[in-house]
Amino acid sequence: MKKNRNTALFLILTTLVSCTIIRPGETGLKQTLGKLKKEPLSAGPHIFNPFVSKILKINIRTVEIYETLPLPTKEGLSVQAQITLLYHVKPQAAREVYVNFGTNYEQVIVQSNFLATAREVSSRYFAKELYAIEREKVEKVIMEELIEHIASKGFIVDAVLLKDIILPQAMSQAIQDKVNAEQSALQMEFVINKQKKEAERLLIEAEGIRRAQLIIDSSLTTKLLQYNSIQMMKGLLTSPNSKVIITDGKVPVILSEGAK
Repeated sequence: MKKNRNTALFLILTTLVSCTIIRPGETGLKQTLGKLKKEPLSAGPHIFNPFVSKILKINIRTVEIYETLPLPTKEGLSVQAQITLLYHVKPQAAREVYVNFGTNYEQVIVQSNFLATAREVSSRYFAKELYAIEREKVEKVIMEELIEHIASKGFIVDAVLLKDIILPQAMSQAIQDKVNAEQSALQMEFVINKQKKEAERLLIEAEGIRRAQLIIDSSLTTKLLQYNSIQMMKGLLTSPNSKVIITDGKVPVILSEGAK
């Protein structure tokens, strides 16, 4: 009998008292008879009466919103963009976020402002700027303006990333043609510069040869030639071979040479 009473008492207590666990990356809000406690619940186990109270869990981790959407441009075109938002709920503002926007706060306030801001900012830039030139600047502007819209409502914007921009086919081809033309111009400039350098090299080489020849010509005086002739004659006189030499007294000419 006593055992049955204890079992019944345990079941009653279990029914009247329930427990939930707030995990890391979450904050809890306790609502009793429709009224929220001011202080949020920290991570760990929490006991509550399920008949009069409930525990609401708010995610405070960084969340990714990924969208592929058309963005208007300054020239009136529409480009497909893959864009990502990273944000999280400010832990101390979780109660305010829930009171103002409920548990569907991401769709109600964050996503709607994100998409509107992205479209508004993109309309200030030309398609080619979104595609390459100003991508980082556009990301920064979207982030700054989104912060202005939702930071005061309890959200922290961590990053805005333009992952890919898909241009209309005609514009993509035009950009590619321009890039090809620029590459061809750079290649032609390289070839011309190379040819100019080669021409300069040949000119310097020719000038060096000309100067060397002038130096040689200027050094070949009559006295030098006579001196060289005398030295050659001395060599011939001391040679063991027989020779026939005709000379005008200036430059010897060897007609033949035979063995001794």
